[in-house]
Amino acid sequence: MSDARPVGIFDSGIGGLNVLHEIRRQQPTEHCVYVADSREAPYGTKSIPYIQGRCGRIVDFLLERGAKAIVVACNAASVAALSHLRRRYAIPFVGIVPAVKPAARMTRSGKIGVLTTPATADSEPLADLVEQFAYNVTVMTQICPGLVPLVERAIVDGAETEQLLRRYLAPLLEGGVDTIVLGCTHYPFLRSSIERICGPGVAIIDPSDAVARQLGRVLAMHGLESMSEDRTGSTRYFTTGDPEEFRAVVEKLIGPVPDPVEHARL
Repeated sequence: MSDARPVGIFDSGIGGLNVLHEIRRQQPTEHCVYVADSREAPYGTKSIPYIQGRCGRIVDFLLERGAKAIVVACNAASVAALSHLRRRYAIPFVGIVPAVKPAARMTRSGKIGVLTTPATADSEPLADLVEQFAYNVTVMTQICPGLVPLVERAIVDGAETEQLLRRYLAPLLEGGVDTIVLGCTHYPFLRSSIERICGPGVAIIDPSDAVARQLGRVLAMHGLESMSEDRTGSTRYFTTGDPEEFRAVVEKLIGPVPDPVEHARL
């Protein structure tokens, strides 16, 4: 049986588009509905109850549009609300957490860095990941205020971005890390600048590919795959901010958006 209902994907803003891109690449026949809570971005500085409330409203919105599974394409939302959502809704969820496990396997120096937001840095899920998979590795967590708002405005290079990145990366590089985890879905848009500052001796890990693979496994497990081989799935874009501003930023970052961008009243 083929299930043509869409996959719901959401983030506090545009960061989750990295995950959407991987889903479109790996599961090209799936329909997708993407929600950017742009008006409330960033989530990383907000309280857990607040994040849980916003996530619940977005999930309700996606369910009203027929979502068969939901990807929480935001690290802060995943660590703050994923367990809460799974208890509340009878639908499969896929979340995203900092890729501590593969980083701990890859490091040669025994030191890894995690670039993240306050909500993720102080979370129990991140502490659990470190305890379970990096108990024999030094993990340096670096909170990066100001990066998400820059990415939300499509400012991914230039003097302001360079200054912030050098400030946040300096303690990690001085500490001897050879592997850095991008612990926020907005940060992959800064990857080229991060790689240039860190140099070739430091590996950068973006978990978007792993999230898309996990979605494929979840859809297969629950019999929710769209099996059509003769079409490409569609994508609907929603934002709680201004649709034209959202489109302009997305097109600066990833190119033309052929589908309409709609406003979500949440």
